[in-house]
Amino acid sequence: MKQTGFNSFRTSIQWSRLIADLETGAPDPDAVRFYHAYLDEMIANGIEPMINLYHFDMPEALQKQYGGFESAHVAELFARFARTAFSLFGHKVKYWITFNEPIVPVEGGYLYDFHYPCKKDGRLAAQVAFNIMLAHAKAVTAYRELALAGEIGVVLNLTPSYTLTDSDADKKAAGYADLFFNRSFLDPLVKHEFPKALCEILAAHDCLPTTSKDDAALILSADIDFLGVNYYVPRRVKARESEYDLDYFTPEYYFENAVNPQGRFNPYRDNNEILPQAIYDIAANIRDNYGNIKWYLAEIGIAMDRQSEGEPGADGVIDDTFRIQLMEEHLVQLHRAIADGANCFGVHQWTFIDNWSWINAFKQRYGFWRLDLETGERQIKRNALWFAELATSNGFTSDK
Repeated sequence: MKQTGFNSFRTSIQWSRLIADLETGAPDPDAVRFYHAYLDEMIANGIEPMINLYHFDMPEALQKQYGGFESAHVAELFARFARTAFSLFGHKVKYWITFNEPIVPVEGGYLYDFHYPCKKDGRLAAQVAFNIMLAHAKAVTAYRELALAGEIGVVLNLTPSYTLTDSDADKKAAGYADLFFNRSFLDPLVKHEFPKALCEILAAHDCLPTTSKDDAALILSADIDFLGVNYYVPRRVKARESEYDLDYFTPEYYFENAVNPQGRFNPYRDNNEILPQAIYDIAANIRDNYGNIKWYLAEIGIAMDRQSEGEPGADGVIDDTFRIQLMEEHLVQLHRAIADGANCFGVHQWTFIDNWSWINAFKQRYGFWRLDLETGERQIKRNALWFAELATSNGFTSDK
């Protein structure tokens, strides 16, 4: 990490690893020692730890017994875990993150069948979303009660929705997509309000979650100190042209996903569209509609597979210049946004080393360093050298 120029690193404390008794929040002594050593090593090397408490890693026992965040009780258990982590490590960790991409367990587990428990149920999806926000709010409340000298926030994956045409129908479709995939969490956690339009839609489809006034009030009262933003790809949508044919509710009831015929695409990642402008648009939205809250780019990365990265050259470096070029384009847009008033305080590129994905294992690689799955060897990529120079000089020269 030092060689790559890191001065901070976001990592996780795993719920099921730290906590021995999931009901009481009592910690496991071996895990406590492990995490102290882990944090101490980062700090000793000048790397500020930013600690995430949930990254799609529901303890198996809680999923089996309660259905995970289908149960409000699990939100309380998460808060007990968070309080334990804050109490143990709060004097070392100055930046805490409750959830990474909290909408993903909702989408993957209850709408689109790509995360456990692989259910398809619109009402359960809404219930899980509410209970995750409740867990977040309870954790923030616990942090405030401990009066620690640090900050707490949340990381959301924000995906701007763009139309195929300028038609009113397509613009309306994009508005629906933004409502479901961005504002559903942004508005309650940053603006302290549940989007009225979303509540009305959920009611119309009999998908309103079971809530209480006290729980809703707690969610809306939980102030965060900063927002983390993950961005990879834009969303393209159009008005529905065909009849909705699923037997349960999803956001696509109100729009269809589309492909931009004039777009640029990453051939190494399912032909995902490349749109650096989206970084500027996200920043402008936060500035103009969310009080210009302090935020940082928590994840941005360019996927390549091992074949496209190739083997190390004579200098021992893997040449992923394709990744560098696209990162430069995105950071130019971030620089432009900051010049126009965006309150962005940092960037974390995904990710330090090739890591396992919930969807495709090690097929797509994002690391500054390659991980050889057979030997465990780390091999540096040119992107790491570029980033180290960027971190040292705080800039780069670009003609973009």
